[in-house]
Amino acid sequence: MFTGTFTALVTPFRDGLVDEPAFEALVRSQLKGGVDGIVPMGTTGESPTLDYDEHIRVIELAVKFAKGRIPVLAGAGANSTKEAVYLTQRAADAGATGTLQVAPYYNKPTQEGVYRHFAEIARATKLPVLLYSIPGRCGIEIAVETVKRLASDFPTIVGIKEAGGSCDRVSQLRATCGPKFQIVSGDDSLTLPFMSVGAQGVISVASNVAPKEVSKMVSAFAKGDLKTAMKLHARLYPLFRNLFVETNPVPCKAALALMGLMTEEVRLPLVPVSDATRTLIRSTLEQADLL
Repeated sequence: MFTGTFTALVTPFRDGLVDEPAFEALVRSQLKGGVDGIVPMGTTGESPTLDYDEHIRVIELAVKFAKGRIPVLAGAGANSTKEAVYLTQRAADAGATGTLQVAPYYNKPTQEGVYRHFAEIARATKLPVLLYSIPGRCGIEIAVETVKRLASDFPTIVGIKEAGGSCDRVSQLRATCGPKFQIVSGDDSLTLPFMSVGAQGVISVASNVAPKEVSKMVSAFAKGDLKTAMKLHARLYPLFRNLFVETNPVPCKAALALMGLMTEEVRLPLVPVSDATRTLIRSTLEQADLL
């Protein structure tokens, strides 16, 4: 359902507003590039800086522009359970295929609090739910036993985006949650290592810039064509690395701006990349034959 290559979409801005034509062009590029799905309003979409109406509007646009050709996994997580439930229900009304739910951030709940947070969301929607564990941003992880408990208690909790940087944890999740539970990488550079121990794809930042190439890499590995997958990884690795030399999604937007797809505008407290980073990104795109 949510395996393969899903793109964590950036949200283009122009003069402080969501740039809807640029967003449409971005989604079209994803369709042309052969990605398996798109994820509006995740971390890469700058979700914390959009108000409720903007948040839902971006999901509506993603559904509209995808035209039913690929799933739309809507980011609707929050550090407030009530807010996450509200956004999830609105995402369902907008036509989303499923919802990505990040661990509550800043609050630092216990694992019982984490369980109850996701349980409340699962009870409030019929949408399939993909959990999202990213301790580097949230300050907590969703413990393996908590994931197992949630997946056992709620059939609509179908998988997890794993961004903790550990192959060992992926192995634990696969062993604990069984073969049907969907695990995808949350880090482009770890996609192949994670897939080698049981993950089934990636929610990718780099595929905003290189949808065709990332999709081919993931597909090749899934089909057992390790030579092709590793060749593509080697080619794309500088891109995977350099899109994170400053806070995501700022370098990714700089890359897309260099490619003529949108402005590099971000919302405070994020700021545009430094001149040195912009030069590095240009060089990286050229080396990957993307510019």
